[in-house]
Amino acid sequence: MIAHSGDGADDRGRGGMPVTRRAVIGGVAGAGLLEMLSMASPLQNEAMAEESPEGIAGRALFAAETPHVYTRAQWKARPPRRPATVLNRAPDHIVVHHTATANSRDGSLAHAFSLSRSIQNIHMDKNGWDDTGQQLTISRGGIVMEGRNRSLKSIRAGDLVVGAQVLHNNDHTIGIENEGTYTSRAVPGRLWKSLLEVCVWLCQEYDLDPSSAIVGHRDYNKTECPGDRLYARLPELRRSVAARLEGSPSPGNATTGPVLPVLPSLDDLT
Repeated sequence: MIAHSGDGADDRGRGGMPVTRRAVIGGVAGAGLLEMLSMASPLQNEAMAEESPEGIAGRALFAAETPHVYTRAQWKARPPRRPATVLNRAPDHIVVHHTATANSRDGSLAHAFSLSRSIQNIHMDKNGWDDTGQQLTISRGGIVMEGRNRSLKSIRAGDLVVGAQVLHNNDHTIGIENEGTYTSRAVPGRLWKSLLEVCVWLCQEYDLDPSSAIVGHRDYNKTECPGDRLYARLPELRRSVAARLEGSPSPGNATTGPVLPVLPSLDDLT
């Protein structure tokens, strides 16, 4: 996404009022998927256990019910040229991007923080933007970070920070940068799990219907982003988010209990 987005919020490519999830979740997900999720094979359970938070020192696993987003202060962001504009309304779409950078095997906090600084430097110094373009960033290790200034506070308030991640459509969308290039490579399990959790969280905070709200960058602009492999999994992402939302507490009644496991992609088992 780094070279394909821009500031500007005129003529919306996909307009309309925010789409809520209340009317459709029951029919989309259904109990059958939830039952299937609870019947994971030993191999699948082993794959998930290998990616448990206990095995990753120094990082907090993102879960929608107890979201942990590393702040700009934590990854040592540069000051923006000017504060981001905050709109007193929710976005109507969640836009999935890939960074089109190397598919690093480094899942550490240090690497994730370096990634956020690198993106900010490119967006400000090369693209000439006021700050990082996207509102949220996920590393290949599944680490979730705040992007554009004022994003985290705005999400929690149900508002929208105007980013620079979808040309001509920044005034009604919120963007998630996913580290890596997914034109032909599979999405790593840790990143996928965090992406799912982030989408659950955003749909809860903004009362969005995932079947309509979750889109790819290429749905708005002429770009390969978020890559053919990640884009092909967006229907799966929408279904999985809907299934989670069906069984999730409301934001005001969130618990700190265990998170419903998600079946890993076959790509993660090979």
